[in-house]
Amino acid sequence: MRKLLNSELKRLTIEEFKTASKIPLVVVLDDVRSLNNIGSVFRTGDAFLVEGIHLCGITAIPPHREIQKTALGATETVKWKYFNDIQQSVSQLKSEGYKIYAIEQVDDSISLNKFTPCPTDKIAVILGNEIKGVSDLILSQIHGSIEIPQFGTKHSLNISVCAGIVIWHFFLHMRK
Repeated sequence: MRKLLNSELKRLTIEEFKTASKIPLVVVLDDVRSLNNIGSVFRTGDAFLVEGIHLCGITAIPPHREIQKTALGATETVKWKYFNDIQQSVSQLKSEGYKIYAIEQVDDSISLNKFTPCPTDKIAVILGNEIKGVSDLILSQIHGSIEIPQFGTKHSLNISVCAGIVIWHFFLHMRK
């Protein structure tokens, strides 16, 4: 066994990435405080060809040195938009025909392992603030909530870890 060289990894160029077929998934970050979380979501979004990222509220935007540390250039490949308020993002996504789900622990959430997205659906997932999560107002306006099953004493995950699990799940089901 040997580690692959960078030249063997078949990485896309920025131009190739921009024209590559994406999965119809938009990740919405609402009031995310951690610049490392933001950068990690960009990097994961690049790895699994998400359509885009919406940055809302106090969520920092590129270019930012602390985001770049974890994004490693993914802010140059993954399309992103900034919205002052998440309501603007949700309204736009609805008008474009997206099904919108929060990644949140609520009483009628769907377990991620039981959620199979249709490859032809356009879906957006919302990851909320590290402390407050997704607001009740937004929860009342979207299609539902998806929850990652957890079995230990801690029933919360870091946003970057949560995003990685969710994006990978969607990639497996939506990649054409």
